[in-house]
Amino acid sequence: MHYDCLIIDDEKELADGTCEYFNLFGVKTHSALNVDDALAFLDENTVSLILLDINLGDGSGFALCKTLRETLDVPVLFISARTSSEDMLLALNIGGDDYIQKPFTLSVLLAKVRVVLKRYASKKDEGRLRIDAVTERLFLDGIPLQLKNMEYKLLKYLIENKGRVVSKDELFEKVWGYAFVGDGTLNVHVRRLREKIEDDPQDPVLIKTVWGVGYVYDEAGL
Repeated sequence: MHYDCLIIDDEKELADGTCEYFNLFGVKTHSALNVDDALAFLDENTVSLILLDINLGDGSGFALCKTLRETLDVPVLFISARTSSEDMLLALNIGGDDYIQKPFTLSVLLAKVRVVLKRYASKKDEGRLRIDAVTERLFLDGIPLQLKNMEYKLLKYLIENKGRVVSKDELFEKVWGYAFVGDGTLNVHVRRLREKIEDDPQDPVLIKTVWGVGYVYDEAGL
């Protein structure tokens, strides 16, 4: 199930109250009181944004943020009563998108969350598959794809040329360079990509074959 927001805070009254307030105003929210509960929830559900406290009963919000950043590409907003600039800088440097001090006004916090959710939704509208050119990683619904080097290069080239039929010869030249490869190598790479990004690899809607010519990446399939 998908939620707009996950609140991770060991102050149960605050977490439950914030969760209830957000849900009342149409922001689908769940609360978790500790690291284990949060990770268990994320194993079964997806979220668009995380509100994360620093001091948790069974661990540190800083450590949890680092763990989440290995598998998730969603906004993380720290909420904490700690006011030192060192804490704020650390939160931002390890992947936090904002730092909100407690106590906060629920209406103001909700407004901040809505702005970030709107920005995140705009980014998702660009396509469920997103390329991070800095880290050279591809994300599907915010989750990094485990791709080998040539798989990444092939998918990246197809995405960059979305909607256009790319011939096999062009792929051989632009993706593999001048190395000798044949149809068999290309077919294997396409099959592996489909297994990772298509709902039904046997009936692909993203990477489509144009028989006798090559392939086309059709973002409409998303």
